[in-house]
Amino acid sequence: MYLLEIEPLDLGEDVRAMGVELTEADENREPIRGAEAARIWSRVLRAVAGDEPWSLDFFSHLDPLRDYCERHQINFREASKRSIVIPAPDAEKLEPLIDRFQKETFGVRAGELLVKGDAELEGELARRGLDAYHNSFQNYFFCAVCAFDDGSLVILSQKLWASEVIRRIRPVLEGQDVEIRLAA
Repeated sequence: MYLLEIEPLDLGEDVRAMGVELTEADENREPIRGAEAARIWSRVLRAVAGDEPWSLDFFSHLDPLRDYCERHQINFREASKRSIVIPAPDAEKLEPLIDRFQKETFGVRAGELLVKGDAELEGELARRGLDAYHNSFQNYFFCAVCAFDDGSLVILSQKLWASEVIRRIRPVLEGQDVEIRLAA
């Protein structure tokens, strides 16, 4: 049995954030890793994005990522020399992609601005990494920091609350031996 716990985070007055943790549901609360974690995280990301356009943002270890995407026929765009954007991979490609790169920290964005493009944010991602989301997340449905090796997803959003995140992910994890709860 696994535990997916969502809790509001205090990252300052100008940021609404939620932490999502995926751990063993025992006293040790070790992060879940590997294929099982990738299966759960891929469902969580798609569910939280809902009908919004969304993408993954990578800004490190780009050569192995580029090679992986080319070998597995995953569409990607080189936003700059130091960042790659992968628009909404389908479930069959997302799960193995997360499994392969879950030791990396990468980002997720969802919102209409993805359709128009956001060269400013993508340039900042190349320079500052995921800290760039701090100044831009208000322009999106959400931006998130994926640290899946630590069992962690941090969602920055002015439009989502912890209860809404739970409502979105509960149906996609039904029957998956995952207890979903709001942190006490």
